[in-house]
Amino acid sequence: MLTRLKRTRHVALDMDGTIYKGGTLFDVTVPFLALLENLNVGYTFLTNNPSKNLADYIKHLREMGIHAREEQLYTSTQATIEYLQAEWPVLRRLYVLGTPSMCQEFRGAGFELVGEDPTDQPDGVVVGFDTTLSYARLCRTAWWIQQGKPYFATNPDRVCPTDQPTVLLDCGAICAALESATGVAPSAVLGKPDPAMLNGILRKNGIAAGNLAMVGDRLYTDIAMARRAGALGVLVLTGETSAAQANECQPPPDLVVPSLAEFGARLREALQEKVAV
Repeated sequence: MLTRLKRTRHVALDMDGTIYKGGTLFDVTVPFLALLENLNVGYTFLTNNPSKNLADYIKHLREMGIHAREEQLYTSTQATIEYLQAEWPVLRRLYVLGTPSMCQEFRGAGFELVGEDPTDQPDGVVVGFDTTLSYARLCRTAWWIQQGKPYFATNPDRVCPTDQPTVLLDCGAICAALESATGVAPSAVLGKPDPAMLNGILRKNGIAAGNLAMVGDRLYTDIAMARRAGALGVLVLTGETSAAQANECQPPPDLVVPSLAEFGARLREALQEKVAV
């Protein structure tokens, strides 16, 4: 493990459950980011949550005390847009089941979004984590899927982490309801654990997968993606996954730590030892 940590040049950080939970920033986050800067290790915030666009996330992070630049963020909405542009360029008119913020991101990328008129046919359907979900729009989405329109999910997450006394049903749960109603699964599910979420980071920073650490709180998205991409998979126990679940996981994560603080300590030890040598 020490050898792999010594190769780390960049850290991809999951957000909800890793650097904060709901609206609460973890105490260890700001010191961890400062440590990365002191170690000359770059970082990118990576999230499967498409309910906010880039501007919203920058504002959200700033309000928590983190000053991030647009190029330091990558969301499943961006991954979905890039996928559709590359693989389905004929789909220009979309019915999007998502928040106004997510819809704004698609419009900004040049897509036309159709409304609720059943005669106004889209080319395809996109389903995201819609915190503004209404029964009528869920039914309209099922209708278009049933009519044979190709449909895509922004992310597979079943629930979204929260610090409130509730369960936030995420995109994966919404798609499960749609599949139960229509018998149709998404043509593609973007976001983590699709390793394409990490490819842009690798290209942008000119590094190999072995120089990247993916840090997150979920086994089936963050850690699965790291494994598929060949990056170091670091599981933090501050979000969805418990220590017992981590112990039962096969194959296991490369590294399991209670929080970012412990990962930072391990990383500092490895990189400072490298400098000393």
